[in-house]
Amino acid sequence: MNNHWVDLQNSKVFLIEGSNAAENHVMSMKWIRKAQEKGAIIIHVDPRFNRTSAAADIFARIRPGADIAFLGAVINYILENKLYDEKYVSLHTNALMQVNQEFGFEDGLFSGFDEATRHYEIASWGYQTDGNKKPKKAASLDDPHCVFAKLKKHYSRYTLEMGSQISGVPVEMIKKIATTYATNKPGTIMYALGMTQHTVGVQNIRCYGILQLLLGNIGVPGGGVNALRGEPNVQGACDMAVLNGYMPGYLSYPAHNEPTLKDWTKNYGTFRAKFLVNNLKSWFGDNAKPENEFGYGWLPKRSLKINHSVYGFFDSAIKGDLKMMYIIGQNPMVSNANLSLTFEGLSNLETLVVHELFETETAAFWRRPGTDPKTVKTEVILLPADYFMEKDGTITGSGRMVQWRYKAVDGPGESKSDLEIIDAVFRRVRDLYKDSTDPKDRAIEAAVWNYPQQGMAEAVLQEINGFDLKTGKPVNGIADLQADGSTSSGCWIYAGVFKGGKNLTKRRDSKSDPGGLGIYPGWAWTWPGNMHILYNRASCDENGQPFDPKHKLVWWDADLKKWVGFDTPDVPVPTDGPDTPNGQRAFRMNGEGVGRLLAASYKDFDPKATDKELPRDSSYVPKDGPMPEFYEPVESPTANALHPKVQNNPCLKYPRIKGKQPIGTVEKFPYVLMTSSLAEHWLSGSVTRNVPWLYELYPEPVVEVPEKLAKNLGVNTGDLVKVSSARGEVTVKAAVTRRMETLQVNGKEVTTVWMPYNWGFMGLNTGPSTNYITIDATDPGAGTQETKACLVNVTRAEGGNRG
Repeated sequence: MNNHWVDLQNSKVFLIEGSNAAENHVMSMKWIRKAQEKGAIIIHVDPRFNRTSAAADIFARIRPGADIAFLGAVINYILENKLYDEKYVSLHTNALMQVNQEFGFEDGLFSGFDEATRHYEIASWGYQTDGNKKPKKAASLDDPHCVFAKLKKHYSRYTLEMGSQISGVPVEMIKKIATTYATNKPGTIMYALGMTQHTVGVQNIRCYGILQLLLGNIGVPGGGVNALRGEPNVQGACDMAVLNGYMPGYLSYPAHNEPTLKDWTKNYGTFRAKFLVNNLKSWFGDNAKPENEFGYGWLPKRSLKINHSVYGFFDSAIKGDLKMMYIIGQNPMVSNANLSLTFEGLSNLETLVVHELFETETAAFWRRPGTDPKTVKTEVILLPADYFMEKDGTITGSGRMVQWRYKAVDGPGESKSDLEIIDAVFRRVRDLYKDSTDPKDRAIEAAVWNYPQQGMAEAVLQEINGFDLKTGKPVNGIADLQADGSTSSGCWIYAGVFKGGKNLTKRRDSKSDPGGLGIYPGWAWTWPGNMHILYNRASCDENGQPFDPKHKLVWWDADLKKWVGFDTPDVPVPTDGPDTPNGQRAFRMNGEGVGRLLAASYKDFDPKATDKELPRDSSYVPKDGPMPEFYEPVESPTANALHPKVQNNPCLKYPRIKGKQPIGTVEKFPYVLMTSSLAEHWLSGSVTRNVPWLYELYPEPVVEVPEKLAKNLGVNTGDLVKVSSARGEVTVKAAVTRRMETLQVNGKEVTTVWMPYNWGFMGLNTGPSTNYITIDATDPGAGTQETKACLVNVTRAEGGNRG
């Protein structure tokens, strides 16, 4: 989240798309309702009318997988009607930067595409630069070579009519939403898995970034692009590198073409290399020295030729390349798409370790109904873990707030906390490798691993915060971290969480809110630096004064000669004023220092640097394009109306395993299936399906069928139906409802059905798993599966039993 939960009360308009916040992020509605009571408008865009829709002032029904077409039409309308904030766009985005003259887009493809590898060479996506390798700037937004002009040209194809034709949202509704959202400021965008679980998931979210930058809604109270994260610590898990391509703090994990620290720094810059050095010092302590690149060489390098996503792991297991999995707090035998392949992958392992609260479907996959355990050769080890109430530690929720939780009760039997289990496993592994002379094992021997058995969680948090290694005291913030190995930090964005030697996550000051904006700086701690609204320098003009003085957040104090405010100012150096280059870098985590309407290929060099090879910073570029473009889901009921030659995301590689990942056609599977979770059951249901009263509230999975389809099928609520795809079938009861309706898409009717995915064969409440029929095609960048849009057929299950 750019902003935070309490800040929602400061919004004048909400665009909620890809989220059923009222059911899946219930507490968000407390703050949304507060804003609504003051006149805020709620816009909800979703294929299904749900509890969030019921709370909305404006509801638009959309076809699953068509969000970029809809949002593209909204963006184009804002551009064509000059509803954007011209001053903000000119000052705080790359709108005026001139684009490489070789950049182009034609027939669904950006310049640089290699058909053979399904990969883009991104050199043409850069800027025209001056002698210092800085982007050249245009005199006005009308310059045909500037980013803004390229953006306008790109989105000119997304007319209201085209957006409606593809998405199913009526023309007048798109116009109403665009006008309402653009003319009520500040506005906030809220999304969840409804936007990410697509083969264009990254670009879906990029649309939000572009929209908010155009309207000046980034860095301000009541604004932001706000991801509603899953269970309470999903944000914290991502911060600590649960994502396969990252080190802690979102530093890119070293790849096979970066054998040295200098190679890595050439790609990502000295700015980030400093934080990587601090991470390595945290792991390897005195063993990490300048002469051995702080132990960088001990890290195994990630091959860019291998798919390291969850789905890549299971593909590798099926092929026999992966021998062992250690699965913590995840239940892929329910939550993965295309579950038959998940089962096959698990069955082909030598060893599976499951570190979990219960014996889940993953731990018990070999006892799946219809499976002969004698045919499964995998050895399964179940490590019983404590629930969150049975251990001390922190959680980091949406809004990046890190809060301490105290242990309430002891865990049952021989269960242990996650930290105790991981600590025990590593110590045993290190003992086994103590006599090894193999260079690849050096990381195990060199690691500093001496956590106390009492107070382990707080000791780990101190390590994450980091230390001044000369004094032995905790660092007080990111500014303390050095590049020479004299400091450490296990996760640089958490530096300061133990400021002054105190665990700031335990703070509970609910009274002090100096600006009246809901920041409460004395409640727990928020990364980075207790900053609650990211990019807040963008709330000010070129002179460092708030655009909106009535709701000022941070500002430049000329008397004190520093940035001050009600939140931690998001600036590179607090004493660098608006008359300095640093004082104008409102988006300091981008190489350009501004928000990026076009995600250009760019490395920022410091003319004063001694090593001219090394950039100061490098800006991220999505794999599948510098601007969002609409592509149909892999399984789609219609052709791509914008460019029939390029139907799907061109960087997508699917099927990945020949003969095992069939793609359904609309002729055999005429309906679109979308899936989601429930208020009553979370994720794979391994916890909630073991709670008797939740079982009573929602006892079994169903398929929601629109009334028109139900009439055609002769189906009533409670009848058993078979839902099938190219991958499998499940039998469930039908729920005939007006929550789903047929839409007009590209001149024909398209019908969507909905199913929850939270069931499996273990626990108190069992039922068929919807993910046997979903597709495991993934976003080329994020590796997220397309479980929000695939093709199915629905038929009566004549005389069939419940599956």
